[in-house]
Amino acid sequence: MRENHTRPEFILLGITDTSWAQAPLFGLFLLIYVVTLVGNIGLMILVWVAPSLHTPMYFFLTHLSLADICYSTIISPKMLTDLLFGNKTISWAGCMTQFHLFALFLTAECHLLAAMAYDRHMAICHPLSYVTAVSPQVCWQLVAWSYLVASLSALIYTSCTFGGSFCGPRRVDHFFCDASPVLRLACSDTHGREVTIFALAAANGLGTSVVILLSYGRVLHTVLGMRLAPSRARAFHTCASHLASVSVFYGTLFFMYLQPASRHGSQDKVASVFYTVVSPMLNPFIYSLRNKEVKAALGKDGAATASLGNLCQGPPSQGRISSQNVF
Repeated sequence: MRENHTRPEFILLGITDTSWAQAPLFGLFLLIYVVTLVGNIGLMILVWVAPSLHTPMYFFLTHLSLADICYSTIISPKMLTDLLFGNKTISWAGCMTQFHLFALFLTAECHLLAAMAYDRHMAICHPLSYVTAVSPQVCWQLVAWSYLVASLSALIYTSCTFGGSFCGPRRVDHFFCDASPVLRLACSDTHGREVTIFALAAANGLGTSVVILLSYGRVLHTVLGMRLAPSRARAFHTCASHLASVSVFYGTLFFMYLQPASRHGSQDKVASVFYTVVSPMLNPFIYSLRNKEVKAALGKDGAATASLGNLCQGPPSQGRISSQNVF
């Protein structure tokens, strides 16, 4: 007999129920989480102490690293303790808090990625107007807008997901509290709430992805027109790696949140691993640690100036932007 609970204790089924896979997965995800923390915290500290990195691009990167640290920490420690000890219960308040904070920082990351794409577009395609178009005030406004939209969106997501009552057996078929597996436990009709979540996720996801694609499209068009073949090849490969990372991030997000509820299944867990665990680990390496400015800051010549090719290497003749301090 199904029992109705308005404030139940949920049980997270985890990534897998295969006993022999628990230990290897624990080791793998622990390593990924440690690398995530070291990479992102190290980048934030480096940007803070190195004056040569006090530019709009690295300003956005520090906030991207902060978002990565936050939503990775919201997910990974609980997942690791579940794999290690097998205690997969989570309270209603804990489940709601986990989902709310996860939705907040994940949405903020989408808007920060769009702000970074706009910054690169202006730096490479319109270098003469870059200083005014991406001034310190504009940088802070874009970051504030990202967190404001994320906060409001997270409130709506959370109220739609946890606004009703829940029925047994209270088993969440996921490794964290996400909207779709939690809504499947609701007693009442959830169609209206699912439509609201879908519409808001589409507005945030598609809106920011369009900005990113248009911005990087213009950047690629510009770098492909460079006269120097080495600069063109370097810029193309750098931008291609960024686009590949963004494609994996948004592709898994769209797969999770822009499909009908009836199509969700076990494959959701695999897709979720990419944007909750893998992407936060890779971002500092893809967006910064391969750049010569970061290598210079890590070396003895930390006062080296940053060229226009911070993210997608542009020709030196387009000017320098490192003098624009936003810190």
